Amino acid sequence: MAQRHRKPKGRPIDGWLIIDKPTAIGSTDVVAICKRGFQAQKCGHGGTLDPLATGVLPIAFGAATKTVPYVMDGTKQYRFTLHLGEARDSDDADGNVTGTSEARPTDEQIRAALPAFIGDIMQVPPIFSAIKVAGERAYDLARAGEAVELAARPARVDRFELIERPDADTAVFFVESGKGVYMRSLARDIAKACGTVGHITALRRLRVGPFLERDAVPLAAVQGAAAEGLPPLLPVTMALADIPALDLSEAEAARLSFGQPISLVDLMGRIPAAANPDGGLARAMVGERLMGLARLEEGLLKPERWLGREGERMAPARVEA
Repeated sequence: MAQRHRKPKGRPIDGWLIIDKPTAIGSTDVVAICKRGFQAQKCGHGGTLDPLATGVLPIAFGAATKTVPYVMDGTKQYRFTLHLGEARDSDDADGNVTGTSEARPTDEQIRAALPAFIGDIMQVPPIFSAIKVAGERAYDLARAGEAVELAARPARVDRFELIERPDADTAVFFVESGKGVYMRSLARDIAKACGTVGHITALRRLRVGPFLERDAVPLAAVQGAAAEGLPPLLPVTMALADIPALDLSEAEAARLSFGQPISLVDLMGRIPAAANPDGGLARAMVGERLMGLARLEEGLLKPERWLGREGERMAPARVEA
């Protein structure tokens, strides 16, 4: 007997909603609220924020969930507040105190320590993180009172700046980073580098890929709103707006759509300067139509993910430094 496929519950809607996440709620809880509010079939988020953190949390609906990996690979911007003189097991204000120090670095000492944390670095994640240890989440082991040791991981930090010093116990930083950088680890480690200890008391994400703080709407705009009062969704393709664009002819796009690579020599003069020729992605564009994503590698342009013969109109890029 043929197996019946259940019809998915909810509405088949596609697009992005950028939530300004409030504190004291997890990212998965925000997803559940948005999925329920929009009665959506499929919903996910583009990068976890800790319960303590606020700010930009991209919510993907339907087809947008397929572009989540590209959003998570994009540039992130944060602002965090470091409390000096007190270490906590979670590296933020939600944890238990594990040590104290009377040392308080000067602004000059902090700025002198920052360059060591910029560029390609090795970073030990917080023990209260979702990283798996022997098949278990590190935060589950830590909450159970077990000793957790995590290995250092490669991380990329492009900017790390001291922007405010309200008092001797407090320092506020701006960070621009790549995928998988833990702000709690940065806070912990910069304190140690300055001869003291510390933890994050406030963290706000300002940007995820092409999605900016100004795109975000409060979670309250979704909670309890009638269908006609829900905020509009952003286009699926906006998630790809900060991937360099490569102009193609109709014939070249057709070749890629059939899985046939194109020599980069044939594209000389059109390859965007921001595209990494050693494995980087580019948006394959025919005029204003986004045809798909292609990867530059081994001297070739190869199709990565294709949208179809007609493509989709690309939302205007609104990327800020």
